[in-house]
Amino acid sequence: MDERLNEELTMNGQLTGELKLDELRFDDRGLIPAIAQDYKTGEVLMLAYMNRESLEKTISTGKAHYWSRSRNKLWLKGESSGNFQQVVKIQLDCDGDALLMKVAQLGVACHTGNKSCFYRTLHNDAGAGILEELYNVIADRKVNPREGSYTNYLFSKGLDKILKKVGEEASEVIIAAKNGSREELRYEVADFLYHVLVLMVEQGLTLEDIYGELRNRRPAKEESN
Repeated sequence: MDERLNEELTMNGQLTGELKLDELRFDDRGLIPAIAQDYKTGEVLMLAYMNRESLEKTISTGKAHYWSRSRNKLWLKGESSGNFQQVVKIQLDCDGDALLMKVAQLGVACHTGNKSCFYRTLHNDAGAGILEELYNVIADRKVNPREGSYTNYLFSKGLDKILKKVGEEASEVIIAAKNGSREELRYEVADFLYHVLVLMVEQGLTLEDIYGELRNRRPAKEESN
């Protein structure tokens, strides 16, 4: 693997390894695209642009600063709305011409009031992606509660209530399987998975954590066969 892949910038104004700001590939306008991603859930929040000044300001303050192409000026994310982005980590792509910022988002990222600017769907091949979509919704409910939300009801009742529901749903999966009804089983498994995702969010466990665990198990499993 190329040693320069996903180089990281620290948040104390210093660069890791031998990477220097001069090595970033800004375009002919002096800009570089920066993707903001929720550091806990992995949800992509927004895409904006930075110049050298805004990147240096971001590194020195720990808060995301961007360059407005329409207003031709530096802007602090959340300056007027209060929806600041505390930057946890900045990564550079393999070509050096794009940034990925992992942030703690205060409030919502989009000016429309949506958590993410990417709330409209052009194409959706459901599959396993629906789990990530549901996880992100649950994670958002924890940070931005909504009145009447069942998910927020579970969070408000705490871990014991969530564990009780996971146990109840697991029992209902077993009963559905014993009943031999594929339709009933499908319904109960969906309920079970939802409550497991609520538990994961409550405990700070991500889907990537689970995917990683499964990947780690796979080689050992194959060797034992």
